[in-house]
Amino acid sequence: MKPEYMPSADQPLNKAGPGAPSIRPAKGLWMLSGLAGCSIWIASVEHLSYSGKIAFIFFIIAMALWIFTKMPAGWIALGALVCIVALKGAPPSLLYESIAEEIVWLMIGSFIIGESVKTSGLAARFTRFMLLRARKPEHFLWWLAFVIQPLTFFIPSTSGRAALTLPIVRELHALLKNDQQKKSVAMLLPVMILLASSATVIGAGSHIIGIGLLNGATGADISYVTWVIWGAPFALVMCGLALLCVKIMFWKDEPQSNIIPSGYQYSEKLPLSGREKKTLGLIAGMVVLWMTEGWHGYDIAFITMAGAVLLMLPSIGIMEWKQGMKSVSWNLIMFVAAATALGKALVENGVVDWLQQIVFSELRVLETAPPFITLLIIILVSVTSHLYITSHTTRAVVMIPAFIVLGQTLQLDASAVVFLTLVGMNYCITFPVSSKALLLYYEDESVSYPAKDLVKLSMVCMPLYVGVMLLFYYTYWQWTGLRL
Repeated sequence: MKPEYMPSADQPLNKAGPGAPSIRPAKGLWMLSGLAGCSIWIASVEHLSYSGKIAFIFFIIAMALWIFTKMPAGWIALGALVCIVALKGAPPSLLYESIAEEIVWLMIGSFIIGESVKTSGLAARFTRFMLLRARKPEHFLWWLAFVIQPLTFFIPSTSGRAALTLPIVRELHALLKNDQQKKSVAMLLPVMILLASSATVIGAGSHIIGIGLLNGATGADISYVTWVIWGAPFALVMCGLALLCVKIMFWKDEPQSNIIPSGYQYSEKLPLSGREKKTLGLIAGMVVLWMTEGWHGYDIAFITMAGAVLLMLPSIGIMEWKQGMKSVSWNLIMFVAAATALGKALVENGVVDWLQQIVFSELRVLETAPPFITLLIIILVSVTSHLYITSHTTRAVVMIPAFIVLGQTLQLDASAVVFLTLVGMNYCITFPVSSKALLLYYEDESVSYPAKDLVKLSMVCMPLYVGVMLLFYYTYWQWTGLRL
């Protein structure tokens, strides 16, 4: 049985029987009452069109089901989309075109490339490399956190990095004996991937979107080098703090534990096989093409899919077509496609503009507020944005223009406002549906982790994240030229 998407705090992961209810009756009654109240209120709003009201109502319903039930996230998103179209809230093309989004094809290609890393033997070789240096399970976390950092500078997608590292985590899970250690490793990797994304401008797609909006609105820009100077130290500090939190809260040491299988010392010295060389060479070529996108003009998703096609070439590639297709998590793909379409429905039907007017009209009181309060509001709104806008890309599209306008109103430096907002939005580790990287690990039946543990981790890390952003602003960032 595959893991459910959002287990409640009192229901262990993967323990619900086939006929078990997804939510307790009392909790369900309260949720239905709340949704009914929200729907009535939205329906009474005069400034929203009929299409906007329908899109907003079903978005709220989807959010509630994602958070409070164990129903599959993909089914919820797709069901909400079908209801919006059925009630004439959007044309059917919204549903059909959702599968054509760039992020969908980027993820499909990333899954296939990740499978090639496993099939070729590179995942096992990398696991041996780590085991021989870590020696004991308690050292794994530090090594995993260490090797994740360089990937941020070369692989420009959090979901792509998650898909490429998943085979390695599967290899480690087969060797770890302690269930608590397995869950800790499965949770640590996507959290590290997300927190490390602040290190570079290509760490997340939202960075590119945000800088593009900044340039279009003000003519300002944030260069690759400038972003690294500002972002890399912050990402390193946050990754270290999150690692300590995972180790203290969830890791369980075993005395005198050593799980290095016999023969590992000798197998690491074996030369690379032909399949390993092919996979490594192709991935290296894709990394070069990813980094030179501005020169050749092919986007990241196309390059990834082209690499995936080459890896499945008959007789020449690493694996067969059927194996490549089986490696794709179609549940996650459908969720991403449908959730992206939901976000698009909110934007196109004016819901986002309406929400911006409400929220940011209230923030005009900041014109007379001390600079610290303004900074704190920017950080708090951006850090908590993943709780009400699940898509990272949608968060950037929705919030960056509004923050640019706010910055211009308050006569703040636009580049500083956009950078702080984007870094704040990179925090999205509260629920599995908050990020595709988290959801990828969560829904994998071999390496999943309890959703309630992720919530516990976020309750500690979110205040830390806000605090570290404030500390960096008043110290390192101001020293390096970042000022509002």
